[in-house]
Amino acid sequence: MSGKITADHLARSAVVYVRQSTMSQVLGNTESKRRQYALADQARAAGFASVIVIDEDLGRSGSGAAERPGFQRLVTAVCAGEVGAVFCIEASRLARNGRDWHHLVDLCALAATLVIDPDGVYDPRLVNDRLLLGLKGTMSEYELSLLRQRGIEARDGKARRGALQFTLPPGYCWSEDGRIEIDPDERVAGAIRMVFAKYRELGSARQLFLWARNAGITLPVVQRNVAVCRITWRAPAYHTVVQILHNPIYAGAYAFARRGNRIRVENGRARKTSGHDRPMAEWGALIRDNHEGYISWAEFEENQRMFGENAHMQKRASRKAARGGRALLTGLVRCGRCGRMMRVFYGVQSGHAHRYQCRGDDAHVGAGLCIGIGGVRVDQAVTALMLEAVSGQAVEAALLAAEKASATDDALAKALERDLEAACYEASLAARRHELVDPAKRHVARELEARWNTALEKVSALERRIAAARAAAASRP
Repeated sequence: MSGKITADHLARSAVVYVRQSTMSQVLGNTESKRRQYALADQARAAGFASVIVIDEDLGRSGSGAAERPGFQRLVTAVCAGEVGAVFCIEASRLARNGRDWHHLVDLCALAATLVIDPDGVYDPRLVNDRLLLGLKGTMSEYELSLLRQRGIEARDGKARRGALQFTLPPGYCWSEDGRIEIDPDERVAGAIRMVFAKYRELGSARQLFLWARNAGITLPVVQRNVAVCRITWRAPAYHTVVQILHNPIYAGAYAFARRGNRIRVENGRARKTSGHDRPMAEWGALIRDNHEGYISWAEFEENQRMFGENAHMQKRASRKAARGGRALLTGLVRCGRCGRMMRVFYGVQSGHAHRYQCRGDDAHVGAGLCIGIGGVRVDQAVTALMLEAVSGQAVEAALLAAEKASATDDALAKALERDLEAACYEASLAARRHELVDPAKRHVARELEARWNTALEKVSALERRIAAARAAAASRP
């Protein structure tokens, strides 16, 4: 193949390094992957008896911001003097950053290891070959930066026009003409509307989450597998509820790049983490009144204000949501001297009264307490004032409470009815599949019959829950 390949090189192993940057390339760009694997045959044709294929880095970027166990394995083998030649289709497969590339070239020079690609055989110990390898690595790094810059500028320009399509949250879908529209699935849209309505009623994301858990309601979640997205129904999770309440798309706004990346140096390498929230002023794109929303923009801003006020351990001087415990004013009482939130301290032994205390500027050691007061008399006084304030409107309050309870029952009943419709469809689909199977394939028929029975059991359970909900609503005065 070349006079640079000596008997010493052939006595050692040849390593074929295979890499593609993303999983979409691994699944879609199969020809590139086939070319890289074909280098093993070229290595054997060149006279190498032992050929090792390293492909642990498929789907990993070579920019240096991601861990590459395959590349580390290659470097270790070169340092041990076990590698006679490294085969790759181009320099960009080995590395897209100068640090990794030049480090590998230096090690290959020390270990007398060749670098072979379709353009030729390079011996890093030779000045001319080392110069060519350095130029290849530099061009590879520049090419990556140039492609990334062009891609980001094109993406952001399209997003600022509202034309960039991305994965939408549950409750929305892309129309054929590229517009965002409400999902025609009534079950999905109804669940999203129920979440916003219940949040306005309860005023707390955690209480909304607990109510949905206790009611046994399922919420839609987008499940993505590379380029395929589908809706799955799962038990409520707190982060699912928070994502719905925080997403401005539900307020009819086209929002893009609400989260960004952060880069930190760890063990001498750049490590990139994603998913960090950005301030609204730094979003890549924000176009209000872009499509029909589940709530208005004013309601979205009010929800964000309530969410911020309910966040404990932040902004001590702001109003908080009430929390559990014997104290009546937990998270609500504020110090009259300095304006800070007062904390509740409970006695160690059972029966001891609780106290409200303001710790003042506790960031400075030795500052001391600001105000401390017993909580029982304060709670009794506030309770008496509350009862006196509402005593003249007790009938109206009772009617309002009954109306809200009825609305809650109606929302729960509608959600269960939508779940029942979906369960009936799944049961009918399972029945049709069972009827179409060949009876001779008993192992298939038994599995389909089991799925059919499971679907029927789900339908029966939902029917019992709906009947119980209707009975409870009827018994309520």
